[in-house]
Amino acid sequence: MKTPLEKLKEKEKKTRQKMIVDAAERVFAVKPFPRVSMRDISRESQISLSSIYRYFPDQESLFLEALTRGFTKMESMIKQLISQERVEVDRVAVAFIDYLVQNDQYFRMMTHFMLDSVLNPDSIEKLNKMERALLDQFDNLFTKLNPRGNSRILSHAFFASLNGILITYRNYPGRDVQDVHKHMRQLGTVISRMFSAMITTDQTNQTDQSDQADL
Repeated sequence: MKTPLEKLKEKEKKTRQKMIVDAAERVFAVKPFPRVSMRDISRESQISLSSIYRYFPDQESLFLEALTRGFTKMESMIKQLISQERVEVDRVAVAFIDYLVQNDQYFRMMTHFMLDSVLNPDSIEKLNKMERALLDQFDNLFTKLNPRGNSRILSHAFFASLNGILITYRNYPGRDVQDVHKHMRQLGTVISRMFSAMITTDQTNQTDQSDQADL
């Protein structure tokens, strides 16, 4: 059993780690990964370099820690939505868009990873694993709506479509931020209806094929 002093030290350690990761998120949100240094994070967090190195060996480990935190929150949110008895594709799409608009640092970090991918193979595999976990939730969504359909290809297309909306319109010039956000939500709804229509058509085709097989 830990002593009160040990518990206090552990709490202080977790608090400092959180401060460092919070600062890393802010830095990675405005600078591409290759241009971020540990000194940048030290200045942002107002924690000395030597202290930061006690917790994280380099900026890559910090990038991974920060993005893991963002992905975990997003996966949990999507999972909770899908677990409801009545689930609709557009609610999931809008929630995904809202989350990455409200947590812009994660969207920017995810985009840097997708476009630059200058991490070591172990880090890339860890991030790919996180992405697959999110895609698994989309699989659950489409499987729930159509158990006999090809959920994985729909999940990939859905994920790519939503990211395409964010990349295309997130910093649309000359428009109010709220108007842009509203527009992206509308596009997410349009995309969702297209996917829902595909699922309905697929279910109809499967029923027709089943009826023909009985003849």
